[in-house]
Amino acid sequence: MARKGYGIYCPTSKACEVLEPRWTIQILCELWDGNTRFNDIRRALPALSPGLLSKRLKELEAGGMVERIENPAKGTVDYFRTQKAIELEPIFDEMARWAQRHVDAEIALADRDAGMLMWKLRRRIDTEEMLDGRNVVRFRFPDTTGQHDIYWIVVERGIGVDLCIHDPRLDPDLYVECEVGVLTGIYMGRRSLVRDIDDGKIFLSGDTRLVKNFSKWLPSSVYADIEEIAAA
Repeated sequence: MARKGYGIYCPTSKACEVLEPRWTIQILCELWDGNTRFNDIRRALPALSPGLLSKRLKELEAGGMVERIENPAKGTVDYFRTQKAIELEPIFDEMARWAQRHVDAEIALADRDAGMLMWKLRRRIDTEEMLDGRNVVRFRFPDTTGQHDIYWIVVERGIGVDLCIHDPRLDPDLYVECEVGVLTGIYMGRRSLVRDIDDGKIFLSGDTRLVKNFSKWLPSSVYADIEEIAAA
């Protein structure tokens, strides 16, 4: 990761020299969140090009912050944080908490890439709070800047979650329609689901049990309960 630094003999500045290259922190946070494979990181960070992701991973590996583990039998490659990177967790955690309190909601909810949001939400779904058997939920985001405005999640209670960008040809049990920033705000605790339903900001139609338990099977971010959060 050798590059021109600040020329300041300050520990904070030296840490910035290592962590500042664009996307470095975001990649480490995705690894922290459990996305250890190249394509999973790409889906979580759609604005990051494959070439730059490959470059950053190589830099992190060379810097002793990431270990590349190849499984020839399965043909898979995973990237895991070393202890050196794991020690950054409390720092990143406090940065996120600071942002929830001090970054205006208008800025925090400005991104409109529905794909990035849905990939994040897919990992949070609590299948035990959904209906027995198969659940199909159709999401539509009319204002997305991403490639797709409609997504489907197909859930088998207690088994797993599939995120689809093409129609799975299954009848939805629930339809969800809203702007990207609305669902992002609800997820991040910056907006109220009840208020947005009353104001017509989010449209939920389908099985009444899925509607009633929406905030249970699609729980909020771990940062949604921050005190003095900058709400929308």
